[in-house]
Amino acid sequence: MTPPGPLGAPALRASGVRLVRDGRAILDGIDWEVHPGQSWALLGPNGSGKTTLLRIASLYLHPTEGEVEVLGERLGRVDVRRHRERIGLTSAALADQLRPTITALDVVVCALHAALEPWWHTYGDDDRRRARDQLARVGCEALADHPFGTLSSGERQRVLLARTLMAGPGLLLLDEPAAGLDLGGREELVATLDALSRDPAAPPVVLVTHHLEEIPSRFTHALLLREGRAVARGPIDEVLDATTLSRCFGLDLEVARQGGRWQAWSRAQQHA
Repeated sequence: MTPPGPLGAPALRASGVRLVRDGRAILDGIDWEVHPGQSWALLGPNGSGKTTLLRIASLYLHPTEGEVEVLGERLGRVDVRRHRERIGLTSAALADQLRPTITALDVVVCALHAALEPWWHTYGDDDRRRARDQLARVGCEALADHPFGTLSSGERQRVLLARTLMAGPGLLLLDEPAAGLDLGGREELVATLDALSRDPAAPPVVLVTHHLEEIPSRFTHALLLREGRAVARGPIDEVLDATTLSRCFGLDLEVARQGGRWQAWSRAQQHA
């Protein structure tokens, strides 16, 4: 496992974050810091607030209470449209907005301006070489000229990961990138994220997932949410134990780690 980097200024800091909608607390009292050199898995059952917390971290949503700082700037005191360019974000919603006929290379290069189409801005040869470098970084250089809509689900996710890296972000936020992938696509994506997490030049990463099997072996930390509250946070070996995960998911779970990868299963199924 890659050790966390030295604790300096956090890339992300949430302090007392609370979000209320229709009288219900979607998030309630979240304290969390993500530092350079760290890779976080953000887990919890459906409705636990994972995606909402990620939307706040990516500056698309303001909390009802609390403070949020991203890359040294406080939400509410920064031009979020400009500051978002320093954050690499990928989600299913983004993939759905991309035109199927746009090439993988253009998907990546237009991230320089947080755009969805290449014709809105001008890109030079250096920009396109850099986009190819990012595709190569995630093992997709051969797909550069392929239409995005013709790629497999796993290939699309890796192209979107290359897109997040294009602008040299200080923080990567990945919202369930393995959702809907078959086994092969999932394993390709996990291997790519694993390689990224051991790259000393890579920014800190937050990966939202429902499944322990999707966590790369070199991830360093985990945050568990349930009903908008943090169940546990900290070094991954300390957080992902059977007792804590059972409390988080409301199930009697068994947890194991093999070859650096995590897995969990219900004890009830084991003894059925």
